[in-house]
Amino acid sequence: MEIIDGKKISAQVKQEIADEVSRMANEGKKIPHLAAVLVGNDPASETYVASKVKACQAVGIKSSELRYSSDITEEQLLEVIDKLNADEDVDGFIVQLPLPKHISEENVLNRISPDKDVDGFHPCNVGRMVLGLPTFLPATPAGIVELLSRYNIETEGKHCVVVGRSNIVGTPMSVLMSRKAKHANCTVTMCHSRTQNLKEITLQADILIVAMGVPRFIKADMVKEGAVVVDVGIHRIPSDKTKSGWQLVGDVDFEHVAPKCAYITPVPGGVGPMTIVTLLKNTLLACSRKHA
Repeated sequence: MEIIDGKKISAQVKQEIADEVSRMANEGKKIPHLAAVLVGNDPASETYVASKVKACQAVGIKSSELRYSSDITEEQLLEVIDKLNADEDVDGFIVQLPLPKHISEENVLNRISPDKDVDGFHPCNVGRMVLGLPTFLPATPAGIVELLSRYNIETEGKHCVVVGRSNIVGTPMSVLMSRKAKHANCTVTMCHSRTQNLKEITLQADILIVAMGVPRFIKADMVKEGAVVVDVGIHRIPSDKTKSGWQLVGDVDFEHVAPKCAYITPVPGGVGPMTIVTLLKNTLLACSRKHA
């Protein structure tokens, strides 16, 4: 069993990005600029945006935060997006989800210019991904493909089972793994909360990618010997084994599943770090495209 070390791989990718940004600066080219829009004060969103800003600083990418109270209207937020779309200095931007209930996430995501949609959520970019055309790929699924690639994990012809069908992870993950491309070419089965005989299907998986949103949902008896397991979930649960009184766990019961695996991602330190570096890669791509 080998641990897939997302921290180590993300550090490698960050260094590659930093080298490229440094080269651009030395040649007098524009430095990439990523903006993040944060509405309200959701603790998880606060933490995520802070880590994005820190990651930008580490690689030399310019970053800016736009913070608004949770009572901002949808119309006002759409005006903010219009200004960012028109701002020549901003190469890419994200609107941190979730948004307050009175604001339509669909309207907000659709308003972002596809050329600046570094989260890869705009319907145009999703469509280009499905067709296998150059585009901004959703950060978490693309980060997972990067991990499989850097660990030289064979994917061609393998049965990949994706558990979860969200538009952010599960659905794009299934598309990327089935594409006719290097580090893809899998036969993909997508499972979700309505899937019958789930255990029967997960036991067939050569590569099992879990984004169910339920702590320790995948048990050892649901995983076959020698499988590759990628855990996208992250949950804070009470624990009497830590000083803080809580611990972070994933959607996979790591302690019991890991011994059966050929490879497995830990939580934390697996998929999470790759999500942010993919966002940085997309920002670099957005800048390079615009100023080619």
